[in-house]
Amino acid sequence: MRVTRRRILRAAGGLFALPLSARLAAAQAYPTRPARIVVPYPAGIAPDIVTRLVAQSLSERLGQQFIVDNRPGGASNVGTQIVVHAAPDGYTLLTTTMTNTINISLYDHLDFDFLGDIAPVSGLVALPLVLAINPSVPAQTLAEFIAYAKANPGKINYASVGSGAATNVAGELFNMMAGTKLVNVPYRSNYMPDILSGQVQMGFPPILQSVGFIRAGKLRALAVTSKTRSDSLPDVPTVAEFVPGYEAVVWDGVGAPAHTPPDIIDKLNKEINAVLGEPATKARFADLGAEALIMTPAQFGAFQKAEAEKWGKVVKTAGIKPE
Repeated sequence: MRVTRRRILRAAGGLFALPLSARLAAAQAYPTRPARIVVPYPAGIAPDIVTRLVAQSLSERLGQQFIVDNRPGGASNVGTQIVVHAAPDGYTLLTTTMTNTINISLYDHLDFDFLGDIAPVSGLVALPLVLAINPSVPAQTLAEFIAYAKANPGKINYASVGSGAATNVAGELFNMMAGTKLVNVPYRSNYMPDILSGQVQMGFPPILQSVGFIRAGKLRALAVTSKTRSDSLPDVPTVAEFVPGYEAVVWDGVGAPAHTPPDIIDKLNKEINAVLGEPATKARFADLGAEALIMTPAQFGAFQKAEAEKWGKVVKTAGIKPE
């Protein structure tokens, strides 16, 4: 009886070991064919630029093409849904952004659960914004601007790329924490010309988009929205130096369909982090005013959850609605 039981246990153990062995072998061999990274935005903007840079290096490191597939629409929801329904095999990935975590509370009825349906793979970059005003606004420092804004509630407009966008929630978080009443003016196209002309008084544009105008004196940078000062604008203070605890940083990362094998996710994370650590990558990110966001899958997942909670409170408190 003991022999029979031992044989049964050995046989059962072998059955359980086979799938594990197969998974390990698949992860070690991955990738064996081209993979695609869905970017839920048009070509030429920050998430696309960053993804293409990383995809090129991944292709070189792993010996298979990582193809960028732009699928814009629905404030990133169209491309996200494509990946949610893709096979969880590591061959369809998603460029995730801060917008994904905002959309969780912004939209009442999405066809997917971002945090549950997209497995975190790795961070990519963090991109600070800058609180920039038209030079006609009578403020030289952020402290002066806050005082001016409080003295003129509802009379200062800030431009954004739409309700619920990073450039909108950054402004509403500022209102909440600084005690101001700045008014959002959403745009469907480039809003920079109207800030430059003074049609609207200010905005929270990405550093990449505004640094040239700031250096030329066409915009006045009062503060950057990251925790620490930016190398691109080293003399510009952070908002947090005047409004303790304030931070609003646009970020990009990589996700995969839920149930993608952990070994494949770990391999991708290791390779992407290696790419982010390369001197050439760091130099290119510096040109974009960005910093590498190097995290484990677990750390990136916790980061996304915290972002969803943070921006969910802003969306609800400010009453932001999708356009």
